Amino acid sequence: MAVLNVQERSLPAPQEAVGALIDALGGDNDRLWPPDWPPVRFERPLAVGVSGGHGPVRYVVSHYVPGQWVRFRFTGPRGFRGFHEFSVERLDQRHTVLRNTLVLRPQGVRWLGWLLFFRPLHNAAFQHSLDCAEHALTGRVRRPVRWSWYVRLLRAAAARWSSHV
Repeated sequence: MAVLNVQERSLPAPQEAVGALIDALGGDNDRLWPPDWPPVRFERPLAVGVSGGHGPVRYVVSHYVPGQWVRFRFTGPRGFRGFHEFSVERLDQRHTVLRNTLVLRPQGVRWLGWLLFFRPLHNAAFQHSLDCAEHALTGRVRRPVRWSWYVRLLRAAAARWSSHV
């Protein structure tokens, strides 16, 4: 079975402004990725073939259209096959949808890891990134995401585990 997970938000900004957030992902001027999550890092500036990741998630840039779309093919953790991407969709001159799409085929027992660990953290992180985008473009967030008790528990456990590694 495959996972299709889509997080999106309509933003009151032109496509060029929203696309610029994608182009800066993982760089010094990154305003899209939430600062209180493991940072997105790339070996070089965003381009096809560049490797990177955040936390335990590793990927390579498989497609990139500056200002419009970037797709990351998973290379880790092992047993996770698929991709995630950011894209922009122009609605009109002043409104754009920013979308994160994840397509994943967890292999074997990785399904359990997806359901119990990665899915809740993925949803929280990418909803938070949409908050970051809205704040970067408008100076405020109308309805900030709120983390469930389970996400707070997972984040605390992950922080504790990483401090012992």
